[in-house]
Amino acid sequence: MSDALAELSAAGVAVWLDDISRQRLNSGNLAQLVTEKHVVGVTSNPTIFAKALEDIDTYAETLTDLKARKVSVDEAVRMVTATDIRDGADLLRPVFDRSGGVDGRVSLEVDPRLANETEATIAEAKALWWLVDRPNLFIKIPATKAGLPAITAALAQGISVNVTLIFSLQRYNEVMEAYLAGLEQAKANGHDLTNLASVASFFVSRVDTEIDKRLDKLGSDEAKALRGKAAIANARLAYRDYEQVFSTERWKALAAAGAKPQRPLWASTGVKDPAYDDTQYVVELVAPGVVNTMPEATLKAVEDHGVVRGDTVTSYYPEAQATLDALAGIGIDYDDVVDLLEREGVSKFEQSWVELLDSVKKQLSAVDA
Repeated sequence: MSDALAELSAAGVAVWLDDISRQRLNSGNLAQLVTEKHVVGVTSNPTIFAKALEDIDTYAETLTDLKARKVSVDEAVRMVTATDIRDGADLLRPVFDRSGGVDGRVSLEVDPRLANETEATIAEAKALWWLVDRPNLFIKIPATKAGLPAITAALAQGISVNVTLIFSLQRYNEVMEAYLAGLEQAKANGHDLTNLASVASFFVSRVDTEIDKRLDKLGSDEAKALRGKAAIANARLAYRDYEQVFSTERWKALAAAGAKPQRPLWASTGVKDPAYDDTQYVVELVAPGVVNTMPEATLKAVEDHGVVRGDTVTSYYPEAQATLDALAGIGIDYDDVVDLLEREGVSKFEQSWVELLDSVKKQLSAVDA
């Protein structure tokens, strides 16, 4: 019997889980995924934590202690999420050590309400880095215009970063520039570059969701033929850009000082349209040195019936470019799509954060002090 997740790993794809919760940690489920399902990293986001905190029983003791200390709701959320992330980082520490600091990473996002505030994002990144205090932590910073200088500043201070909410090729190139600048500043500040790392979370499925909607509105045969093709094409071209940036002389100088490449991370890989293969955003984006962070349903789908065909990215650049050109040719405005997706992405995480705050506030009221 084939092991598709093992085949993915062998092809150079790091399998990460896009979920964390106290229940998943306490039950041994996460440990089992690490030991049996080739999971070597974990990502989180405000939506994931909002869902996790619905389980009041699992968090009751922690919330009781926080209520006794009379902490604010914002501080309670910070403490609860940091505790889960710290414990997840400890669980994955052997993977981190074994991989030389490449994998075994766990991500914690800054308050998404700060997405358009550079200085506040930097301050929050520093606070979360101090609070969790684990070398295998990633601080997630959104790739907004205000986020770009925050990414550089965080790296310059020795903070490893997961750059999130990347939708466009232009913004991705700006993210890679922010990474290189951050490494150069970190080196100038005396930081050991071998201890720094970063991933660039390039979102996949949401691109198809939005573009398919526009194609359906057009309704032509040409439009129908392009359904479900934009997201994979976009991601493949992102990898093309990654290969170019991380082969420059500028990068080689940093690599000689011990720097690690900023790996592309395929995010939002759960398939939204039931007409599509539920493993397509995994098996069609296999390339050396990438991360694919999957919700558990996608992880199970890949394990059950995913067909790994080796590298499905680097020989597809002309086809990918032709897809984006064809979309432009029938009036699909790429820039408008990616700008909308970025705004919506920030808004959705802000909404989840507010829901998280409301949930914790209710639960603090419900528990016995």
